[in-house]
Amino acid sequence: MNNLSINAMKQTLTILIAWLLAPLAVVRADDVPVPPAKPNIVFIYADDWGWGDLSCHGNTWLKTPNIDRLASEGIDFQQFNVLHPVCSPSRVAAMTGRYPSRFGINHIFGPNRASEMPDWLDGKAPTTPRFLKAAGYRTGHFGKWHMGKGTPTMADYGIDESAVYGGPGPQVPKSGNELAERAVQFIEANKDQPFYLNVWLHESHLAHTPAPEPLELWKHLDPQKQVYAAVITEGDNKVGMVLDALDKAGIAENTIVVFSSDNGPEDTGDATQKGKPGAWRSYYSVGETGGLRGRKRSLFEGGVRTPFILRWPGHAPAGMKNESTVLTAVDLLPTFCAAAGVTPPAEAEGDGENLLEAFNGKPVTRTRPLFWRYRSEDLAVRDGDWKLVTNFDGTQSELHNLKSDRAEDIAKDLSETHPEITARLTKMVLDWKATLPTTPDPTTVRSGARRNRNTQEDGDE
Repeated sequence: MNNLSINAMKQTLTILIAWLLAPLAVVRADDVPVPPAKPNIVFIYADDWGWGDLSCHGNTWLKTPNIDRLASEGIDFQQFNVLHPVCSPSRVAAMTGRYPSRFGINHIFGPNRASEMPDWLDGKAPTTPRFLKAAGYRTGHFGKWHMGKGTPTMADYGIDESAVYGGPGPQVPKSGNELAERAVQFIEANKDQPFYLNVWLHESHLAHTPAPEPLELWKHLDPQKQVYAAVITEGDNKVGMVLDALDKAGIAENTIVVFSSDNGPEDTGDATQKGKPGAWRSYYSVGETGGLRGRKRSLFEGGVRTPFILRWPGHAPAGMKNESTVLTAVDLLPTFCAAAGVTPPAEAEGDGENLLEAFNGKPVTRTRPLFWRYRSEDLAVRDGDWKLVTNFDGTQSELHNLKSDRAEDIAKDLSETHPEITARLTKMVLDWKATLPTTPDPTTVRSGARRNRNTQEDGDE
């Protein structure tokens, strides 16, 4: 065989080997598993926004197109409960995954509060932002805080960037769009890394301060509805600003967005409670519970069942209504952490459950009962479909099956027809009450006459 033939064979063999190995190299590259990007999380928490204050919940005169859009693109959880019917403790539960009563927080931070109340949420309490920050998330909080003011800073709670009212650090006005604008800036600045963001709105809390444009939009309604509809429109517009920012940043597909509210709607005041333009009072608080009994400050469902709408593209089925899963504020910490692939430390064990499967559109049955304490006046417990509301010593109770009596109709009180269930749940909630602190942690109390050193802001429910 001459040299020409040998060289030709070598060239052919080289080409053949390269041809055979090339697909293998491509396959190896393609087969390397790419870990999914950690989802961003945006938690929009409204204030005194009733379950029935959404057009997607059947309201006939309030319009919430941006929140309705969220519902059409995700899951509307129909049985979400907050763990207190007023602001401060409700927010503590949502942040820490623990019943607020475990910290002695049974009412708002403000003057003349009960002896077990601290002056602020313990800076060492478990918080979703702290755990996600430790896992590489950038964390932000814009809007209402109202979990006390004291020695802890926002950084102590795990928050990198903030602008708040009713809390420490840089401040932001309640009214106007600055709150939402700051949230939009945070999204744009952090679009290339995972982030956790609280956007805690003022709407629809008192005082009502709607701008002229939304008032003009609803001028065909009677004055009470006009003011309230304008307030709801402003809140919904802020939700739209956040959604638009996610779209513009190109990260909506990898972002969990939640809309909820801290408790039920404010009581409607009489004609003496009109206030004045720019500071309308409770006469104009005509929010709706969607047929649920009770409002703000009530442990019946109208006070503690609020909207919870979740969008998570590729996970939460679009347009789904989950009417069976009992999801609560204390479930948010473990569930948000699970969505981010974060395991909270053992010492952070709380009262909630990881209900990530529900976020993925699967039916989930919670395994733990729920407990409520409102001041030193009322208690409530839910176990399965049974819910009992009782006075503080358990001597006067109402029992309802929420599966068949969503509205907790007083005429359908089952406490006498099911005495064994009434007794069991009464004992359960009284035993729980007995575990709660009666004095605050000394590290969460101001020295001196602490009861007289609270600002009016702190006293705002």
